[in-house]
Parts: sequence; C-alpha cells; structure tokens
Amino acid sequence: MGFELIMMAKLMDKLIRFIVLAFCAACFSTELVAQDARLEWSGDGGWCLFQSNDKFYLVDVEKRKKEILFDNGDKGIFNEVDAVTFGKDANEIFVLVGPFVGRLDRTTGEVERLDKPPAEIFRSRLSLPPVNSINGGDRTKIEVMNQTDKPIRMVWVESNGNERDYGTIKPGKSFFQSTFVGHAWLLRSETGKQLGSFRSRENEIVVIDANVLSKVHSKKSPERVQWNDRYRYAKPDDVPEVKVQEHNLWLEGQQLTDDATEKLTFENIGKGTTWFKSPRGPDLRWSPDAKFLVAFQTADGPRTHVQFIESAPRDQLQPKVHRFPYMKPGDDLPQKTLRLFSVDDRREIAVSSELFENPWSLRFVRWKDDGKKFWLHYNQRGHQVVRLIEVDVETGKSKALIEESSDTFIHYSNPGKSVFRRMPDENILWASERSGWNHLYRFNENGDLVNAVTSGDWNVKRIDSIDHESKTIWFYAVGVYADQDPYHEHFCRVNFDGTGFKVLTDGDGTHRIEFEQDGKYFVDTFSRVDLAPVSQLRDSSSGELIVELESQDADAEFGDRRLTTRFTAKGRDGETDIWGIIHWPKNFDAKARYPVVENIYAGPHDHHVPKSFRKNYHFPHQIADAGMIVVQIDGMGTAWRSKKFHDVCYRNLKDGGLPDRIAWIRAAAKKYPQMDVSRVGIYGGSAGGQNAMAALLWHNDFYQVAVADCGCHDNRMDKIWWNEQWMGWPVDATYAANSNVRHARLLKGNLMLTVGELDRNVDPATTTQVVEKLIRHNKNFEFVLIPGAGHGAGDSPWAAKKRLNFLKRHLLKE
Repeated sequence: MGFELIMMAKLMDKLIRFIVLAFCAACFSTELVAQDARLEWSGDGGWCLFQSNDKFYLVDVEKRKKEILFDNGDKGIFNEVDAVTFGKDANEIFVLVGPFVGRLDRTTGEVERLDKPPAEIFRSRLSLPPVNSINGGDRTKIEVMNQTDKPIRMVWVESNGNERDYGTIKPGKSFFQSTFVGHAWLLRSETGKQLGSFRSRENEIVVIDANVLSKVHSKKSPERVQWNDRYRYAKPDDVPEVKVQEHNLWLEGQQLTDDATEKLTFENIGKGTTWFKSPRGPDLRWSPDAKFLVAFQTADGPRTHVQFIESAPRDQLQPKVHRFPYMKPGDDLPQKTLRLFSVDDRREIAVSSELFENPWSLRFVRWKDDGKKFWLHYNQRGHQVVRLIEVDVETGKSKALIEESSDTFIHYSNPGKSVFRRMPDENILWASERSGWNHLYRFNENGDLVNAVTSGDWNVKRIDSIDHESKTIWFYAVGVYADQDPYHEHFCRVNFDGTGFKVLTDGDGTHRIEFEQDGKYFVDTFSRVDLAPVSQLRDSSSGELIVELESQDADAEFGDRRLTTRFTAKGRDGETDIWGIIHWPKNFDAKARYPVVENIYAGPHDHHVPKSFRKNYHFPHQIADAGMIVVQIDGMGTAWRSKKFHDVCYRNLKDGGLPDRIAWIRAAAKKYPQMDVSRVGIYGGSAGGQNAMAALLWHNDFYQVAVADCGCHDNRMDKIWWNEQWMGWPVDATYAANSNVRHARLLKGNLMLTVGELDRNVDPATTTQVVEKLIRHNKNFEFVLIPGAGHGAGDSPWAAKKRLNFLKRHLLKE
C-alpha cells in the first residue's frame, strides 16, 4: 500500500486533528485553558492558521488582522473541517475533512478535492530545545513514521524534564504509542543527539524525514533553563585508574589514603529522603589537565527509620511490618570531607574547610579552565548561609566568591530562588532576596558584583529561557503590576546588564506563553478564577498585541453556578493586602446565611490559592453545594510576596497565617452578609492538617470545627529537608512550641483526625501521638485510621464523604 493510501486510511478514522485542548491538571479539579499554541505558519512566516471552537481562522501578522476560513457551525460542502494547514505558500491551504483532503485557493475562494494529498501536510513541525509534558490532557494515540535512513530513539519527557527511553524506530518503520494530549516526546539519534521534540495532539501522525530535521536544526532557539540545571562535569581523556579498596582510595595500584573505614568511606553516598550507599564507586573530580584530583570522603552515621504496620495486606492474612529510612530534623547528617591530591607525586594537599563546615550540601561545581582552581557550592545546615567558594589547588586555600546570609532562612529548595548559572560571558547569574525581593544579579568570576539584572518591589519567579546571542533573559515575575493580584505571573524580558527590562504581558490574570516562529512571536494565554482563558498572539520583542486568538465565556463555562469570587482584605497588621477566593453554593440564596469553611494549606514553600480559571474545584464545590461557603486564602508566611511577608513562618509554623485569615474572613463577611462567622470550620491535609488542628488550639474563639488529614502535627517528626528549611537548625525549644502534640490540651471545638496507615510522606505516628495526647487530656474528638492508605488518604472518596458529613453535622443548623 502506497504512502498516500496509508495516509488516506488514517484520515478515514479522523485520526488527524491539528488543534486540541491542553489541560493543566490540579488535584481533583479541572482547569480550563485556551487551546494550546497550535498555530500553523506559512513558509514566509507572515501568516498563521488556528482553530477556535468550531471556527478556523487565518491571521495576517503584518496587518494584525484575522479572518474566518471555515465555520463548522455552517453546514456547507465540507460539513465539518478537522484541520487546516498551509501548502507551498499562504495562498495554498489544505483542508482536512474526514477521509477527504481539499486545497483552498485563497485568491479564488475555491476548494479542490484531492485524490492524493501531498505527504508534507502530515509532517509535524518539530522544535528544539525539548519541551516538557503538560499533564491533564485526554488519552490519545500517536504514530511516528521514520522516513530517514537512520534509527531514531523515542524519549518521553516528563513534566519535570526527566527523560524516559521508549525504544528505537528503525528506518522506514513506525512507532505506535498510547499517550496523552500534551505529553512531550523527544527524538534522538543513536548517538544521543537531539533531533527535535513535539507535544502530542489528538490521534496524531508524525512523519520524520530529512527535510523536517533540516528545518529544525536551521532554527535558533533560546536555551531552555530546566529546574535542575547543573554544570556538566567532563572528565579528561586518559586519566589514571582510581579504585576504592577497603574504603580507601587507590591510584594506579598505589594507596593514596589509609584512614578510611566503613563509616568514613570514599564510596559514593547520595542523599534523597534519606542517605543511601551508591554502587557507583568514588566521587571524583579530575582537573582538566588530569594533574589534580578531588575526592569526597563521607562520614556515615546512624540513620533514622520509620516503622509501621500494614494491618490488612492484600496478599496475605497476617499484618506486615514496614521499615524504611526517613531522616528527621536534628538527625546527624553524613559529613563530606573534601580531599585534594597532586597526581604526579601522589601528594595530598590540605584544603582549608572553614568556609564549608557543617554543610547541608556541598557540591562540586567546576574546575577553572587552567586547572588551578575549582568551585564549590555550599549550603550551611540551617539554610542561613549559602556560598560559592573557590579553592586554590596549589595552596589549598579557599575564599568565598559570593555569599548569601539571612537571619531567618534562604529559600534554597525553590528553583526560582536558587538560580546559579555561569554565563557565556564568564559572569555568574545568581538569585538573591538581599533587597527583600527575589531578583537576579550578575557577578564576575572574582565574585565582584557587576550589576543587578532585575530590581523592584516584585519577584522573579522562574527563568524561562536565556538567549546568549542577544544576551537576553526571558522570565516570569509576580507582583509587577501594582493594580493586579500580586501572585499573577507575567512574562518579562531583560538584558544581561539590567537594561531593556520589559513586561511583555499586561492582561489582568496569570499568564503562560509558548514561543512561535523561532521566538519571534509568542502565544500568551491568561486567566483568573473569574476570567476564562484569553489567548493572544504577541510580538516577542515589544510585547505588542498582534491579534487576539481566542477568549472564552466564564459564565457559560461555569454553567448555572455562581462564579468563584476574588476578594482582598487587610491582614493582621491592618496594612498588608491578603488575597483569597470564595466558592459559593450552587443554589446560592442571597437571603440565606451560610457557615464558612476554610480550605487551608499554608506550606511556606509556595502560595496555594488557585489563580487560573477552573470549571470545577471538586472538594470546595462539594462542600459548598452541601450548604456552606468555602474560602481559600494565602496568609503571611507563604511565599512569593516580600521576604518580610515570608519570614513570618520562621520557627513559627503554628502561625499558619491564621490571624490574617481570620481578618480576611471577617472583612469578607462585612461585604457578603450571607457569610455567618459564628459558624466557621476549617480543613486541610499534610501541612494543611497541621494548620487545621492549630486553628482549634490557638484560635478556637473563631474556628469551631476542623478536619485534619495526615498532618505534620510535630515538626520534629516530619521529614528533615522541609522542616529544617522553615524551623531551622539546631532543633530547639521552638519546635516544641509549635507542636500540636505538645499543646493538645488547648483543644476546643470539634476535631476529626484522619491518616493513612501507610503514609510515607508524613510519619503517621505524628497523628497517633496527637491522638494519645488528646485521650490523655480527656478531649472529645473523632479519629479515622484508614488501612492500606498512604498520604492524602483524607481525600479518598470514602474519607471525603466522612469529612463532609462531619462538617455538616457541626456547622449546619437543623
């Protein structure tokens, strides 16, 4: 069967659809987004095609106009168009309708039905650098046809940038895969070279040939910055053999060290939730000329383990005991000692370690090109000091090139606040909150500040890409418009030297962009909880609007329920704006009075109130539709406002922004008298579980009912990295002062505790220790232990129903 016939057979089943919806998945909610950037461009880049709902449009970019090509609502000769794409120029447009392909001549308006459609209309427009998957799309199938003369490897790129190999497509063969709309695929050669990437569309055929690949590699694209960007270490050629024998280091059969033991080893030990031994051998860093060798020796001590019983395993009658490593605040960390050796004379060079003692992490960064110095990245335990350190191999002396310090904490665990990159101009790009806001700075290799790249009372949230040729950084920022929600993400551009800063988006909402045409344009899609998505085509240089592609009707999407409402009020200090949203009952009666229920999560690692449009908020709507008004609020202590706003959480997790939340709810009730603040409940999970119970300990004059799932009720019991980030090190009396367990005697009100017995995220003993203390203090409460369940068990259908009934029983009037 010929190529054209194969293609026609595919069309018979309507497998070709060029425009699809991409969904951003949220926990048990549906976020509505405008149709993803599926623009089809003419060869000269002056025109593009796109679909919006039932209509297909043609855009004249130069004149900034769009016109309708087809409207599937009008039943004409083609009945229903599936997709449109360009031919050899903008005057030739192909129309795909079921099993048929037609050619539209724009000069005459006539459509010619084709018996043999040209193969080029099936070619996917690949791009580089690779894109990441967008989760939440519908299930679909794709076919990738290798029309080249060499094998092609198929690699799935996860939403976090991780890659998974899916096998090889031989020349002339096809790859069939069940996947999801929006999932990203990367094509590699047998040697690993990136050939191109694409995101899956609905039932898509992707044809790869030499012409397609040549077009991909003729494009120049900005460098995409992944969250885990690190310097890549290149080992020089022909280095001597290094082994670890009986934990000591040996170089070409000669022993370099004699002080190693099983507990003080040169074997590689890594860090995850806990510490574990790696079989990869020694952790070594060779100088470029192979004259010096850096090795890390690790002192490995006892490790904390969590143990629990699986009471009803599915594969046996008797319970199982589980035990797994789980480090907790205050635990001893394996200490890495840096050892430096001169290879020629097998001599060890003593390195001064005063600048990197007691590390949370100590990471080798790079050798200087001349091999005489190297860099280390150091995060001191307690997360109050971070340094870039330079070590001189001839003297062993070290000095701090760049240092960050804080009396509270450095938010090292967020990639947007831990930017560290060596730029092509030999300068260093570094993120810092030294001004009270998260901004980018440029230092030279001597550690001198060259310039602030960004500044102002707003935050750089994350870098999207860097164009080294034009020396431009593209990034998302929050708080750049004083008259908008300070959590709205806007797309910005700035030059390396700090000039040319421009906010490229302006719509009142939170934005995401997709570059088009080698970065000349981008599609800007923005929305709010009360504004359905709007998509616009914009100029990447100026940000100027070229044409609005699509806008959706929020009221129509929400149907017969009242839109979620944004509300702002002053916090505890009477000055700071606190932002939140209100979910109304589906059958809202303006004359009725409703109890208020807060859905809380106050984890300091981020902000948590939804900012983009969603049709369904699932649990908040479920509770609201039972006759309550549900609110979500970002109080002080959460991220992405000022450093001062964030620092409220330091050694103070019991606060949870609750004073701000109470002020906000009271203010909302003044505007909306349907909110009855004499009946207020609260629920949350994990850190939100800690917050929910804390409300009944320290604010029980306002909150009367709480449901706490899998809570971090004592920060000494939870995972080390999260809790030491906010509560500090060493573990001191403030940990006990913040403990729900320690203060269980203060409970007033109606409390339900839930936990999964197999929770590996938060030690379930945290909840049972609260239970023990409540019993000891003769408190009345409900406790639900869910067999076989893990973290978040309180959101399972059975437990969520029980939570709803508990709230109804204590908040709804009979």
